[in-house]
Amino acid sequence: MTAPTPDADGHTVSPDAGALVVDRRNGKVGVVMGHVGTYVQLRPPCGGLEWDVPPEDVRMPNPTEALSATVAVANRRWGR
Repeated sequence: MTAPTPDADGHTVSPDAGALVVDRRNGKVGVVMGHVGTYVQLRPPCGGLEWDVPPEDVRMPNPTEALSATVAVANRRWGR
């Protein structure tokens, strides 16, 4: 599972750790680090401080957002 989806009872199911998602509230792309209480913890793809997001405010990235995050990680790895 890579994005929150409602289960059979209509409850939101949170994405798994490692999934690339977007915080709908601010448009920031993040990697799911885990879950604390009712929140999903995200971290920027290149590292940094985690932030908490309600699961209903998380969505899958579009292809452009996903590619941009992947390139940023690769560039950081190569020191660019």
